[in-house]
Amino acid sequence: MIKLQDHRTQIRRLERRMFLRRSLSLGALTMLTGCDLSTHDGFFDRILWAMLRFDDKVQAALFNPNRLAATFRPDQITRPFKFNAFYPLSQVKSPDPDWTLEVAGLVTDKTPWTLDRLRALPQASQITRHICVEGWSQIGEWSGVQLKIFLQHIGADLRARYVGFDCFDDYSSSIDMASALHPQTILAVDFLEKPLTAPWGAPVRLRIPTKLGFKNPKYISTITVTNDNPGGYWEDQGYDWFSGS
Repeated sequence: MIKLQDHRTQIRRLERRMFLRRSLSLGALTMLTGCDLSTHDGFFDRILWAMLRFDDKVQAALFNPNRLAATFRPDQITRPFKFNAFYPLSQVKSPDPDWTLEVAGLVTDKTPWTLDRLRALPQASQITRHICVEGWSQIGEWSGVQLKIFLQHIGADLRARYVGFDCFDDYSSSIDMASALHPQTILAVDFLEKPLTAPWGAPVRLRIPTKLGFKNPKYISTITVTNDNPGGYWEDQGYDWFSGS
């Protein structure tokens, strides 16, 4: 329990510090200049984005690739597990029967992957806590292939900076390579010991317990290895890109 509380507290404390730092900095600029923030054609927006990028660099520097997120017992799993997405449950899309996972960017083998092929790789299971940026959390069980193993199989350049994820529900996200190689970062194909269904991200989703929930995209259609930051659905709207511990 101490490890769990430390993990949650660190994430929330970091988010509060970043929010306060941005707010105080913007307030100071307003007082010093005596300016109306609405009259400067994006000047203050550019300052805020610069602050966000600085926050990302600080978080990346603090990231410990050897520190594991807390794990839990089966009896601690949250039941029922709460659906989460940027749209209501009624708008969930089912995967195309001919779905394949595409790979792109700095990889040597761009052959698409079927679900059966993913399941043929070594599988790892975890019972970890999903922490939402909105303040709630829940514990679930996911199984799948470690992203590190998958990246090795496709001949990804592991010196690249980013791994991006595009999804067939028009969502997207991206993570740094160090987080991609973390042992608890998996391409999940099972949830609660059963194949993923549509609400939980079928046929494959990212599970990365060292980051906030919106960095765990569902319904993945393409994985891209790149040195250019791919951004993401929420990241492009001002959410901290790193969003982890």
